[in-house]
Amino acid sequence: MTDTVSFGYEDIPAAEKTARVGGVFSNVAAKYDLMNDAMSGGMHRLWKDRFVRRVKPREGEQILDMAGGTGDIAFRLETSGASVTVADINPEMLAVGMERAAKRGIDGLVWTEANAETLHFPDRFFDAYTIAFGIRNVTDIPKALREAHRVLRRGGRFFCLEFSTTVWPGFAEAYDAYSHKMVPQLGKLLAGDADSYRYLIESIRRFPDMPTFEAMIREAGFVNTNVEPMLGGLVAIHSGWKI
Repeated sequence: MTDTVSFGYEDIPAAEKTARVGGVFSNVAAKYDLMNDAMSGGMHRLWKDRFVRRVKPREGEQILDMAGGTGDIAFRLETSGASVTVADINPEMLAVGMERAAKRGIDGLVWTEANAETLHFPDRFFDAYTIAFGIRNVTDIPKALREAHRVLRRGGRFFCLEFSTTVWPGFAEAYDAYSHKMVPQLGKLLAGDADSYRYLIESIRRFPDMPTFEAMIREAGFVNTNVEPMLGGLVAIHSGWKI
């Protein structure tokens, strides 16, 4: 990893990013799901449904949902009968998820504070690793991908849902204008925080494109990698297998 990393459009010392990203998510935790609905017109729910269908969780499996603090993915996974561990570096996000789980009467999830780059789980422990809209906020993405590979059993599968760069002509420009101008204003209106949402949009722009990120997944040791773009690549499901 280089000495500097991106924090939105800023380049900052790598040692500072984890704390600064933590501050963003502490600020937005309470309104995170409301803002997801507002920013995507509710489409994030459909993307997550599709994502979990691709994971194909099965009864008895051990699944790690990384950066899953508010529980959106875990709630979908646990209906299969899989044993789901929800890990997030941010305690405020986990608190939101645990409160939501209690309201839904879901008590079979394991919640744990963890850094994607230095997981405390043993080697070859999980059957599947999922991460939705979280990998771009990691300081050292290659290190996090290697950790995902380490904790998966042979035959384990990796699935990542993340924003990317749409290649649809016209739509890309329209979305770019909307996200830079409107999303911070929505953040200010609904969550009282324009700056955190400005960072979240800028972090999307700094994230590697689909072929580059797929190559990073392969470099971490995964095989049979695949990219499934949605809305021309605005959002993509990345996957790979450990053999």
